[in-house]
Amino acid sequence: SFISDEGIKTVKFYPNPAANFIIFEFGKDVNKSFTLLVYNFIGKKMTELKPTDQKITLALSEYYRGVYIFQLRDAQGNVVESGKFQVVK
Repeated sequence: SFISDEGIKTVKFYPNPAANFIIFEFGKDVNKSFTLLVYNFIGKKMTELKPTDQKITLALSEYYRGVYIFQLRDAQGNVVESGKFQVVK
């Protein structure tokens, strides 16, 4: 279920668009040395967290309506995967 056109996906996220929360699901190769960053459309960092679990629920109470970009970075800071999701309220 992590397969897409580009091959293996490390991150699944849903629902998209999201209202109250969004769930990030990580592949087996993701561990606590990785960092999940979420930015708003003007590049302000909204959230930074470590994937302590295979599945993380991010509450969107601090998020306004709009498009957000996430980056999954490895221990060296390289972007492993990125994507965008929409918040509708």
